[in-house]
Amino acid sequence: MIEAWRAARGVLRSMRIYNADRTHAAAMDRLYGGFIRRGDLAFDVGAHVGDRVACFRRLGARVIAIEPQPALAMSLRVRFGFRPGITIERAAVACAPGDIELMVNVDNPTVSTASKDFIRAAEDASGWREQRWTKSIRVRATTLDALIARYGEPSFIKIDVEGFEAQALAGLTRPVAALSFEFTTIQRDVALAALFRCEALGYKRFNAALGESQTLVHPEWVAARTLKQWFLALPYAANSGDVYARLA
Repeated sequence: MIEAWRAARGVLRSMRIYNADRTHAAAMDRLYGGFIRRGDLAFDVGAHVGDRVACFRRLGARVIAIEPQPALAMSLRVRFGFRPGITIERAAVACAPGDIELMVNVDNPTVSTASKDFIRAAEDASGWREQRWTKSIRVRATTLDALIARYGEPSFIKIDVEGFEAQALAGLTRPVAALSFEFTTIQRDVALAALFRCEALGYKRFNAALGESQTLVHPEWVAARTLKQWFLALPYAANSGDVYARLA
């Protein structure tokens, strides 16, 4: 009962942070409107509490929301289950299908992860030391290729899976028009691996946004080597953000 209450409190906390600010939602619509048009298909990998799901739907896309955590998947069903154009897929996204272990942060479920390296990196990191992953569960894993085979090719894929981004991208063998993946400064190696994977898939132009700013940092899209230099020069305090990749 206590754990269920903590999980519910964590979900509500995340919903307040990510869904309550209308100015933030408008900025998100402007950013993602550069990738998504009415009638498009979009994947939200690591949908968490659904702020991107809501944005993609406002832009007129059909949305596949992929989320492995029971509490978050339930909150997505409560919020979006009755709405047309949104499908909720309870699964993790990995390099291969099967079952994987998910380490759950009950008090802050949006940082639950399938990466033990992510947890090790957070142990002694400023701003992360208070986080605790106190529970592990087995969850179904699928791949981006399998999701595309099931639902069709999206125009945009957003990936936010707490240090598991390179693993998720390893399950994509053909590029879609554009995608994004989260990075953190406590795991620069993971971000670089994800960037190199995007290059191998054929992505040519890159940009990034810091934190939840919803603002691209480069006025013009840049090559992978330029983004790599920018990323490596980021101060540790930058903490996190998203890299955006497009084919042209």
